[in-house]
Amino acid sequence: MAADARARALVDRLVADLAPLEAEVNEAWWQTNVASSPEADAKRIALEQRLSDYYADADAFAELSAVAAEGVGDETLARSVETLRLAFAAEQTPAELRTEMVTLNVECDSIYATFRGEAGGRRWNDNEIEKVLSHSADGDERRAAWEASKQVGAEVHDRVMRLVGLRNAAAHRLGYPNFYAMSLALGELSEERLFALLDELERLTAEPFAALKADLDAKLRARFGVDDVMPWHYADPFFQDAPPDLSVDLDPLVAGKDLTELTLRTFEGLGLDLRAVAERSDLFTREGKNQHAFCIPVDREGDVRVLCNVIDSERWASTMLHEFGHAAYDSNLDAGLPWPVRRVAHLLTTEGVAQLFGRLSKDASWLRDVAGVPAADLVGVDEQVAAALRAHMLVFARWVLVMCHFERGLYADPAADHDTRWWDLVERFQLVTRPPGRTAPDWAAKLHLALAPVYYQNYVLGELFASQMQATVEARGGKLYDDRETGEWLRRSVFEPGARLRWDRLIEEATGEPISAKAFAKQFV
Repeated sequence: MAADARARALVDRLVADLAPLEAEVNEAWWQTNVASSPEADAKRIALEQRLSDYYADADAFAELSAVAAEGVGDETLARSVETLRLAFAAEQTPAELRTEMVTLNVECDSIYATFRGEAGGRRWNDNEIEKVLSHSADGDERRAAWEASKQVGAEVHDRVMRLVGLRNAAAHRLGYPNFYAMSLALGELSEERLFALLDELERLTAEPFAALKADLDAKLRARFGVDDVMPWHYADPFFQDAPPDLSVDLDPLVAGKDLTELTLRTFEGLGLDLRAVAERSDLFTREGKNQHAFCIPVDREGDVRVLCNVIDSERWASTMLHEFGHAAYDSNLDAGLPWPVRRVAHLLTTEGVAQLFGRLSKDASWLRDVAGVPAADLVGVDEQVAAALRAHMLVFARWVLVMCHFERGLYADPAADHDTRWWDLVERFQLVTRPPGRTAPDWAAKLHLALAPVYYQNYVLGELFASQMQATVEARGGKLYDDRETGEWLRRSVFEPGARLRWDRLIEEATGEPISAKAFAKQFV
C-alpha cells in the first residue's frame, strides 16, 4: 500500500535522528539529577533545546499530519505516526518561547535539587524534614521543619509563573484555551472524562475521608496537647500520605533490611529480573543530589535507571517498589516494536504499575514472605496494615483532588490569587486548616507544578488502574510476588504492547473493562 510505504519511510527518517538525540538528552538529564553543576545544567539545556528544535520542525509536522489524514493501513505503523504527530504538535511554537521554557525548567530543576530550607536555627534536607514530621513530639521543631519545606516555593515562584505564561502562550498559538487543556488533549486524555472520574472519586471518598480525618485530628490534639491541629502536626509537608497515627508504625519491620534486595527479590519472584537496572541506578542519599525518586529509560534499548534516596523506612520500601515497578514496565517492552511505540502506553499506565507494587510495603503477606518479618511480629498487625493502606488511599485521593483542581485553575487564570486559592482547595478537599495570616506561595514547593506539569492526574488514574489490575490478578488466583504466572500476565498484557495500543484500549483489554473507580472503591471505600 503506497500510503503505508510513505508513512514507513517518514517514520524511519525521523527515528534515525530522534532516537540518539533523545538518549543524549536523557543521559544529560540523569547527570544533572545525580550531580547538579553549572556545566551539567548547560549541557542539558543545549541538548534539550536541540530536541525541542527538532520536534518544532513545521515541515515534519505537516508531513506527519498529511500521512495521518491519508490513512495508514498497518495498525502499529498508524500508532507510530500518531504518537510522533502528537509529539511534534506539542512543540509547534516559536524558538524563543521554547528556549526560555527549557532554560527556566532546568533552573527550577536545579533549585529543587539543591535547595535546603532554613528554620529553627538549622538547615534541613528532605529526609530530615520527613523524620521530624513523622516522629517528633516537639511542636516548635515540627513547625520549623514544615516551614523549611515550604521555603523553596518562594525561591522558584517567579520562574514557575513565567513558565505558566510561556506554556499558555504556546498553547494559544496551537488553538487551545490554555496549556492544561492542550496537555490533556495531546496526551489522548479527555478533560471532561478526567474530571468526571475525579468528581466520582470525590463523592465516593468524602464521607469515609471525613470520618478518618476526624479520628486523626482527635488523636493529634491529644498527642500534641493542642486545641487546633495545624499543617505541621501531620506527618508530611502536604498531608499527602496517611500518618502513623492512623496505622501501625511499619518502620521497625523493615529496619536494618536491605531494601534493594527486597525489591529485586519481589520482582524476581514474578520472573522479572531487574538486577541490571539496580546496577545502573543511584539509590542512596548524598549532598548535591536530587532528593526525590524517579525511574528513567535513558534509551529505548534497555538502559533503565532508578534514582532514590533510601533510608530504613517503610516509605522508602514503598518508593523502591514503586520506582522498580516503572523499571519493570520499561524493561519488558516488546523489543520488536518500532521506536515510536516502544514506550509505555501512557504515563497513567506506568503509574498504575508502579502504584500496584508500591502498595506491597503495606501488605502483611509480603512483609512475611518477602521481607522476612517473623510471623510472631505480625500477629494482630495484618488488619492494621490493611487499615493503613486504606487510610493511605483515602488521604492520597483527597490530596490529588487538590493538585488537579489547583493546576487546572493555575493555567485557566494565571492572574488569580493562587496562594489563597491553594489553601481554599486544601481546606475543601483535605479538611486541613490554613495557618492564620499565611501568605506565601506554598503551592510552588510542590515540584511537579514546575517540572512535571499536568502530570498529577496520572497518579490517581494510575491508582484506579492499579486496583483494576489487582482485581484481575486475584480473579486469576494470583498474587504480586512469588507467582510467575502473574509476572507473565503483566509482561504479556500490560508491558509488551507498549504504546502500540492506546492507553484506554490497553486497560480494557488487560482487565476486561474500561477504567473506572469501581475496583478502587470496592477495595478501599
